[in-house]
Amino acid sequence: MNKPRRTSARPLAELVLGAVGETFRRQGFASIELVTHWDDIVGPEIAAHCEPMKLQWARTKDPEDAEPATLVLRVEGPAAIEIQHLAGILIERVNRFFGWQAVGRLAMRQAPLARRIKPKPRPTIDPAAAARIAEGLSGIEDAGLRAALGRLGAAIKRT
Repeated sequence: MNKPRRTSARPLAELVLGAVGETFRRQGFASIELVTHWDDIVGPEIAAHCEPMKLQWARTKDPEDAEPATLVLRVEGPAAIEIQHLAGILIERVNRFFGWQAVGRLAMRQAPLARRIKPKPRPTIDPAAAARIAEGLSGIEDAGLRAALGRLGAAIKRT
């Protein structure tokens, strides 16, 4: 008699990698971390204007003579010139992430970004609460500092 196989919960990352892993391999990505951690690798300011499309590896017969890959970036039109000026920094950050010189140069394609990060709205501070807290700070003579501390106190109480 066959025993039923025991199944256990598997991490979601393992399931997603199985589903999209082949697509990423066709685009030259050995692992999906370059795409999924792009904001952490290059910083949020740069990641807001560009995203990796693929890694292009030069074809060679001898693996010892392999050259670094070309990272193809999708870049918003107006930001392309700025990204071009930051190419050295981007290459350095990507190579530091990989731990070896995987990328040798950048190629850019001007197109709208596939994923748009919407900025979170700034939380509002209740002016009445800020004024009440500022009134309780009678030991501070500077009115501007007292008002700023009142706003800080209201923001802290709100959270």
